[in-house]
Amino acid sequence: MKKVTVAGMGYVGIVTAIVLAHVGCEVICLDTDTSKIKQLKKKQLPIFEPGLEVALHTYGDKLSFTSDPQRALTAAEMIVITVGTPSLPNGDADLESLRTLASEIGKYAARPDFIAVIKSTVLPGTSQKMKVWIQQAQTAQVAFSIASTPEFLREGSALHDAFHGDRIIIGAEDERTADAIKRLYKPLDRPLFTTDLNSAELIKYASNAFLASKISFINEMARLVEKVGGNIEDVATGMGMDDRIGRQFLQAGVGYGGSCFPKDITALLHLASEYDVQLTTVEAAKRANELQMDYFINKVKTVMSPLTGKQVAVLGLSFKPNTDDMRKAPSITVIEAMLEEKATVIGYDPAATANARLIFQDRIAYTTSIEEALQGSDVALILTEWTDIKKVSPQQFHQLLNDPIVIDGRNCFSMGEMKATGVQYYPIGKR
Repeated sequence: MKKVTVAGMGYVGIVTAIVLAHVGCEVICLDTDTSKIKQLKKKQLPIFEPGLEVALHTYGDKLSFTSDPQRALTAAEMIVITVGTPSLPNGDADLESLRTLASEIGKYAARPDFIAVIKSTVLPGTSQKMKVWIQQAQTAQVAFSIASTPEFLREGSALHDAFHGDRIIIGAEDERTADAIKRLYKPLDRPLFTTDLNSAELIKYASNAFLASKISFINEMARLVEKVGGNIEDVATGMGMDDRIGRQFLQAGVGYGGSCFPKDITALLHLASEYDVQLTTVEAAKRANELQMDYFINKVKTVMSPLTGKQVAVLGLSFKPNTDDMRKAPSITVIEAMLEEKATVIGYDPAATANARLIFQDRIAYTTSIEEALQGSDVALILTEWTDIKKVSPQQFHQLLNDPIVIDGRNCFSMGEMKATGVQYYPIGKR
């Protein structure tokens, strides 16, 4: 497999294109956003992701970029689909971009026995729909097959996950298709698991729902620990020593956000309701996460009452470190609550400020300096565990804040060191 087209140049698409170039493919990268294509042609990234720009230069001779679907699709042996599937108001996944692409594939894809591979996060049954849409758009009867290879990339470590992840899931409608994808990814030397289309599609949703449930569970335990006494980090460590549980995703905090968990859980619940199946565990995880953000906001209100006229320094705006992604970031909910209380907000983030401006405009202030955010503020709220935020010393909090009050939604600091320095420190899950 040498000629591959990747359709959709977001996080998944760009990383996937680099992986395919690494395994020896000639990759055409397709996106309808002409400004994004112009950036990529200059080897500039439209997103922030560690290591990705270097990789783009490394494999640049095997990558080409275009907004012309005819050029991208006509000779492709494989078309990897990574377009977005955002949530609709009813919770279902929006498949409009998929339908548009299916029409273009049907019109232009001319290579006999090409394979259309859906890497976008889609609900069970979508791959089969995609095949029908392509067939309906075909002007000539070109044989092709459909497959699903869901992605498991974490923003902030996407390249590492692409090359060293736990598994590659291959959902295929026949052995020929599955074998072709196996051969494609064999150089990565990663575990391959082959299954049917519906199962492959559901594996992605089930995985994210389970991980979100772990986060929600430990956050509920954290709320209990704050009442009865103890240390949630010790509780999580003790739990994680059990191989059946594991330590990952047992970090108590302000709640999960991002483009995946909230969207995928909502879509999964919508699918279940269509089939009259109640996913009580998934429903509880979603509700627990909403309650956790409310819990953090109420903690701020209790500590700082009244908030009117006070300056709040928000350290960390992106939903997690090492990304500029603001989608469903907890900071949005927290900042909106602070503004409702008539507080003044100054936000700091090493990567996400531009995206934050698109959301808040001039309703909050922005700074490129942690010290400037703290200077003259009445409280510091830590919402993202960026490395440079974790390096702030207790002495700096004490010296720069009007009152040395830190409310930590990510448990970045030692309670003992903060207390010894005279900082009023309020973490999650510690009495």
